[in-house]
Amino acid sequence: MPDVKISIRRNGSLHVEGPFTLIDSNGQEIPINKPAISLCRCGHSNNKPFCDGSHKTCDFQGAEAHILAAEAAAAGSGAQ
Repeated sequence: MPDVKISIRRNGSLHVEGPFTLIDSNGQEIPINKPAISLCRCGHSNNKPFCDGSHKTCDFQGAEAHILAAEAAAAGSGAQ
């Protein structure tokens, strides 16, 4: 079986491709009729759990942006 690939898009969605099953909070399978989907990370999608591009208009910043900023600030102050 081929591998599932999940890509974290910078300040965007989780892009999932490959053979996978998506299960909702009630344990029910959500039918997927595509080879790849994007899942919302910002919480503003009107089509949850899927991404609808709302992250572009709500100023969403993924955790990786905060980590990079904190590391840059620490490096600039000489703290480790």
